[in-house]
Amino acid sequence: MAAVRTSADRGTGAGPAARPAAEAPVAVDAAVLVTSRPLDEYCALFDLTRSQLAALPGPLLDCPGGAAGLAAEARELGCRVIAADPAYVLPAPEVAAHALAARASMAAAMAARPHLYPAPHPYRSERYLRSWDRARRLFTADAAAHPQRYVAAALPRLPFADGSFALTLSAYLLFAYPERFGIEGQVAALAELVRVTSPDGEVRVQPLHDGHGRRCGHLDPLRRALGERCIASEIRRFPRAEDGRTRRLLVLRAADHRRRAARDGS
Repeated sequence: MAAVRTSADRGTGAGPAARPAAEAPVAVDAAVLVTSRPLDEYCALFDLTRSQLAALPGPLLDCPGGAAGLAAEARELGCRVIAADPAYVLPAPEVAAHALAARASMAAAMAARPHLYPAPHPYRSERYLRSWDRARRLFTADAAAHPQRYVAAALPRLPFADGSFALTLSAYLLFAYPERFGIEGQVAALAELVRVTSPDGEVRVQPLHDGHGRRCGHLDPLRRALGERCIASEIRRFPRAEDGRTRRLLVLRAADHRRRAARDGS
C-alpha cells in the first residue's frame, strides 16, 4: 500500500498526516458487505449526538467507511471525516454498486432475523433501507467531489500518523466477521485504531456480535491482551433509541501511566 496524505479540506488546514506503509496492494474482501449507513444510524450505533460531533477538536476516522453518508453529512456540522476502506481501490460508482448489493442482503437478513433489527414501528424495514439509499447517493457524490476523504486502506495497517484523529469509529467488521479475524487479528486491528487516535480521544467499536447475533465469546482475554499493550478498554452500555433495549459498545483509549494508576486504584 502506498503512503497516502489526506486532507480534510476544511478551510486551509491539512488533514491527518500519512506515515510510510508497506507496499502491498489493498485487497477487497467480497464476503464483507459494503454498507451505506446514514449519520443518524452512526449516532445511534455509537452513542453520539450531532452536537458532540460538531464539537470534536479534530478529525474523525470511519474505518471501515463503506458507502456511508457520514463524511458528507458530518461536514454540514463542521465535523471533518476521513473514511478508510479497502473498497476504495474501486471507483466510487463500483463501491456504490457493492453497497446496493449489500442492501439486498440486508433486506433478506431483516426478513429472516427480525429480532436482530429495529422494531417494526416506527422503524419499518423499507423506511430503514431507504435511509441507506440516501446515504449511498450522498457517498457517491461526495467521493467524486472530495476523493481525498476516502482512503483505500485495510486493517491492521493504516497509512496515518500516530494520534491523527480525535475520534475513531469502527462498525460491522472485527466482530461481525469472526471467521476472518481471530483474537490475534482483532487485537492487532484494535491496537492500530488506537494508534491513529489521539491519546485524548476514543475508539468506539460496534457491534460485539456476528451477523447472527452471537456475542463474541472472548472479550475478556481480548481486553487483557489490549491491556498488555497499554490500551484501556470498557464495555459501555446504553439504551437503543428505537426500543430501549441495551446496546453494548467497546470503547478504547491509550492508557498512559496516570490513567493506568487510576484504573488500578493505586
